[in-house]
Amino acid sequence: MKKPPKVEFRNVSLAYGDHVVLDGISFRVESGEMKVVLGQSGSGKSTILRLAIGLLKPDSGQIFLDGEDITSMSDDDLAVVRRRMSFVFQEGALFNSLSVYDNIAYRPRELGWSEERIELRVREVLQFVDLEEVADSLPGGLSGGTQRRVAIARAIVDSPDVIFYDEPTVGLDPQTAHKLCEAAVRLRDLEGVTSLFVTHKLDDLRFLSSRYFLIDHSGIPEMHDKTDRLCLINTRFLMLRKAGIAFDGTIEQMSASEDPFLRDFMNIDEEP
Repeated sequence: MKKPPKVEFRNVSLAYGDHVVLDGISFRVESGEMKVVLGQSGSGKSTILRLAIGLLKPDSGQIFLDGEDITSMSDDDLAVVRRRMSFVFQEGALFNSLSVYDNIAYRPRELGWSEERIELRVREVLQFVDLEEVADSLPGGLSGGTQRRVAIARAIVDSPDVIFYDEPTVGLDPQTAHKLCEAAVRLRDLEGVTSLFVTHKLDDLRFLSSRYFLIDHSGIPEMHDKTDRLCLINTRFLMLRKAGIAFDGTIEQMSASEDPFLRDFMNIDEEP
């Protein structure tokens, strides 16, 4: 029997007064897939994340996580569902009074893990995001990009089913933004983590659609550039426009589209 999508929106609408943010949108995110949500400021990208995690309720329609309808769930039931999810915010949202190690260990301690298990896992995720050297540092002394990579380590420490990224590269220089996107790609390809990655940056789209990780013959992960013959089947793109969905598909399909709106977006030259 086929598994249900990890995330599914069915005819979801939401308005703030007379302002319609989402108007009957439907889409699916399959297990192990990254869905990159694109759109201009105010198009409803971050609203989709807040709906998906149950922080907002739609005016109409249904939202499913692993086949469970969360639309009318109680707060207690939602709390149980949220244990399978993690969220990476623009700001990182770290505890400034705690070390990087203790920030990452915070949730495992809440869950009652032993300190031996916590130390093993915290060191493992710090190695995964290439930040072992900052374990004892306080977040305030780190760059914004490093803080957000710490936030990714914290998000994955208890092996969530789904990660929601809310504009995580905003305000970062291109090299640092690429480091963060690389961490998201690692999770997608090496851990099979399902994700919704919200961005308005074309450079993020280019990176996420052209890089992938494989394990080499020595068992070491290696990042590769996509060739013209390779289509990333685990990454799809959702473009929002005028409270609806302008596109939902692969980067190859988007690049081949004759839609003037999509063509204009794909031809934007971003500032370095």
